Amino acid sequence: MKRRILLLATLAAITVRAETVGPTYQIIEPDMLKEIEHNLREKERSGELAKLQQEAIRRSEQSALHPKPNDGLHRTREPRSYYFDPTIVVNQRITTPDGKVIAEPGQRFNPLDQVSLTQWLIFFDARDPAQVSKAEALIKQAEGRAKPILTGGSYIDIQKRWRQPVFYDQGGVLVRKFGITQVPAVVMQEGKRLRIDELAV
Repeated sequence: MKRRILLLATLAAITVRAETVGPTYQIIEPDMLKEIEHNLREKERSGELAKLQQEAIRRSEQSALHPKPNDGLHRTREPRSYYFDPTIVVNQRITTPDGKVIAEPGQRFNPLDQVSLTQWLIFFDARDPAQVSKAEALIKQAEGRAKPILTGGSYIDIQKRWRQPVFYDQGGVLVRKFGITQVPAVVMQEGKRLRIDELAV
């Protein structure tokens, strides 16, 4: 019984202490949207906002004019030729816009049965003058059936110089798909496969 009374007295003391440790205050937080608006007005008054906007525009222009080069590629050290088979196993029905069925699920489908790659795809790094010269020679050899695709450098500069459209393999999507590790490289159709040549310069 004494133990029980002692326990209750201890609990009562702890409770009293917990309630009377110190004064409490209302939590007041600033409105986040008002705070952001206030900060923006301050930056606008000081001219900092205009500087930030100009810097953002400059970075965007640089990114557009000089896209990030593809990592993992290097100038061809050992020329090689190999083939890429674009055949896929279809996982859903493929139809034309007018409803004609091209392939059913489970069927093997080669896009080259339906369309041909009529142009040479020429991959090169515009930062390397030797690769640029090789690409120019390949474009002439293709007699107007070439699509130049950069893996690095400024496509704007090359477009102005050559006066023709130049493309950019952003993120290295195409070189990874074709297994290209060295440039310059040419992709062209040969039968129902694509032949890929990584060329010496």
